[in-house]
Amino acid sequence: MKKETEFMSINFLISQAKNIQKVIDENASEIEALDQNIGDGDHIFNIQRGLKLVIELEGTIKDLPLAKALNTIAMKVLSGIGGSSGALFGTFFISMAKSPDLDKDVNFSKACEMIIDGVKAMKERGKADVGEKTMMDVLIPVSEKLSEIKNNNSEMKQGLNEVIKIAEDRMLSTKDMLATKGRASFLGERAKGHIDPGARSSQLIIDTICKSVINQ
Repeated sequence: MKKETEFMSINFLISQAKNIQKVIDENASEIEALDQNIGDGDHIFNIQRGLKLVIELEGTIKDLPLAKALNTIAMKVLSGIGGSSGALFGTFFISMAKSPDLDKDVNFSKACEMIIDGVKAMKERGKADVGEKTMMDVLIPVSEKLSEIKNNNSEMKQGLNEVIKIAEDRMLSTKDMLATKGRASFLGERAKGHIDPGARSSQLIIDTICKSVINQ
């Protein structure tokens, strides 16, 4: 089991960004095709750019307090990524940086709370909810599951496997949805039959992080 002190540390954040970068790059052509079907076609490039910017911050943030490191990541993401992705993920990191007691070890429960708060902030910033064919169709149900499992350390691996399944199921569910946000909303019925690219990239991110924690 992963040591509690390693959850949401700066080393953890950077190592996960590197893992996610590899997985996103491996699936880049698929995500780009999904976005070309119903979006602007730039989602994959924004995600790849964001990951590159975060990884390049390693030397800058490695010795910073966690709250300051998270704020530094947020500002880099906000200024460096175009489209809605920059605003939403920047908001996510700003919210996590506001969590109390970040100078203490962040255990599994605390890390879950930070993610839950971050997703809530994204929801409020994007004014999006479940059923609107966006990344929130994955992130909100995952957040709800984390709220259920965050205080049960003994069943952490089982809980994270359930998170992986929820993320996949909810990502696939966007295929038959009408879009009400972004460019896809102008397509009406034509948006049906296509998985949302933001939901797919979010699912891959969640899958990568959960499997990394499970395998430690």
